[in-house]
Amino acid sequence: MKALLDYNRYVTRSSKPGARRQFHLVMIKPSHYDDNGYVIQWIRSAIPSNTLAALNGLAEDCARREVLGDDVDLMLTTIDETNTRVRPDRIIKLIQDSGGLGMVALVGVQTNQFPHAMDLARPMLAAGIQVAIGGFHVSGCISMLPKLPADIQEAKDLGISLFAGEAEGGRLDEVLQDAAAGALKPLYNYMNDLPGLEGAELPLLPPEHVRHTAGSHTSFDAGRGCPFQCSFCTIINVQGRKSRYRSADDIEGIIRENHQRGINRFFITDDNFARNKDWEAVFDRIIQLREDEGIDVRFLIQVDTLCHRIPNFIEKAGRAGVTRVFIGLENINPESLVGTKKRQNKITEYRTMLQMWKDVGAMTYAGYILGFPTDTPETIVRDIEIIKKELPLDLLEFFYLTPLPGSEDHKNLDAKGIWMDPDMNKYDLNHVTAGHPLMSKADWERAYKLAWSTYYTPDHMETVMRRAVAKGISPGRMMLLLIWFDSCINLEGIHPLEGSYFRLKFRRDRRSTFERESILAFYPKYWFETVWKHLQLASMIVKIGRLRKRVKADPNRKAYMDLALTPVNDEEMDALEMFGISAGAKASVGRARRDAEHRSKLVAAE
Repeated sequence: MKALLDYNRYVTRSSKPGARRQFHLVMIKPSHYDDNGYVIQWIRSAIPSNTLAALNGLAEDCARREVLGDDVDLMLTTIDETNTRVRPDRIIKLIQDSGGLGMVALVGVQTNQFPHAMDLARPMLAAGIQVAIGGFHVSGCISMLPKLPADIQEAKDLGISLFAGEAEGGRLDEVLQDAAAGALKPLYNYMNDLPGLEGAELPLLPPEHVRHTAGSHTSFDAGRGCPFQCSFCTIINVQGRKSRYRSADDIEGIIRENHQRGINRFFITDDNFARNKDWEAVFDRIIQLREDEGIDVRFLIQVDTLCHRIPNFIEKAGRAGVTRVFIGLENINPESLVGTKKRQNKITEYRTMLQMWKDVGAMTYAGYILGFPTDTPETIVRDIEIIKKELPLDLLEFFYLTPLPGSEDHKNLDAKGIWMDPDMNKYDLNHVTAGHPLMSKADWERAYKLAWSTYYTPDHMETVMRRAVAKGISPGRMMLLLIWFDSCINLEGIHPLEGSYFRLKFRRDRRSTFERESILAFYPKYWFETVWKHLQLASMIVKIGRLRKRVKADPNRKAYMDLALTPVNDEEMDALEMFGISAGAKASVGRARRDAEHRSKLVAAE
């Protein structure tokens, strides 16, 4: 049991004499299955689980306050399955050895993770262990659908307790006390009562967890909720459209606590940090820590495409240590964006915004959705070629337009009885799960593959590194990220957001709907795949490494300039392909010019 007990710790132990009991809270952030039925798992995972950090922080606070009584030691086990194997048999023994006092919480379970969460829960339920499931799938379905879908109803019928909403505000106390009494409720529904975050318990992961992530990153949310109305998004229906925030004092506390634990790299998981009303106070506090106290912290944040309009936002982000930015670009066709209620994206401002991030030395990622109603394989390839030439993006991530449970899109299709794939494991944005008006399933899948191969060509990867060097960004760091994105798709068939280094597979951990492979079939195939993938990866490193060397050897590398790095002006708008691909794009240019003229008149009047 050593592998499990490495993550098992006493959080508090009362000095009160006498017999003591142990209550085990085992918190698991599950992964999900690949197309061959094996859990997606790595030696080191890429993205830390913010839900696990938040629940762990709440549980540590429950232990300190002795919510189960001063004669009970609350034992916490936290497992992120993307980098740690879950062994239900060991968890069962752990709790049974304590007289059955304990529970298992499957936390932050997304739709694509729900089938695997159920497979993990079944043997524990059969052994009499109490199990609860929470996360976006449960919360989103309860929020948006008139009745529970079949998979959640099955969980309820099996005796799994469902948790919808957020656990701050003493709600975890109630769950733990019910579990200690052996009386978990079938449903804890807090969807209509979202708690405030200011002064709430800090999200913290144990250092041993953080060491199992690439770059030793941890995560926290500075706020929750989003004011926009994108029809494909679940966040607005789970976390609400009214944003709630942690204070600058809270953020400083998170940073200092992690710094004491040797952790200085953070992913701020807010869907859109630029809409945090206290962003400036937070950045100013972080700048003070960096510049006055010498605390070297770095951040990855997520923002919208209008963040550059906020005075000083990007400049202060750079000073605060933001080195990577994820941007919800989604598309360059305004007609597609309007169709999904993402009217806030203004394509005429994409390039200016990206150039401003380049100027502070931040690498840019962008999400790009494939499968809007007017998309075809040909238009998708055309638009990506335009992006490569006209936008100074570093990394582009492609997603299928997916009707995620909890979104308006899913609700509408469900109400109309339109087909959606019944296998929840496929709702990972990396599979076709619904029909398309212009593309067959095969055409859509071909378009998805074309998108990746069109963007990640050797020529364009060299261009991305040249742009990086010209803006003072390390070409080596950029090369590693380019290799990561390209290899995840081409070698693993997994989206880069789920990828990392050295894939783990366990023969007995296959999906229950697949036949278990024999020892003689499984291990030779796994070893051969591992060796072959590493040979391919080595070849990729050599090829892209040559491009990097060529970029570094160029004596004029700092002066590199291309169309994407050139500032936009009114005359250039007619020449850019991005502004002429559709009637909507041309209309956007017209509106941008009228707005510019209006601003000029206001300035002149003043």
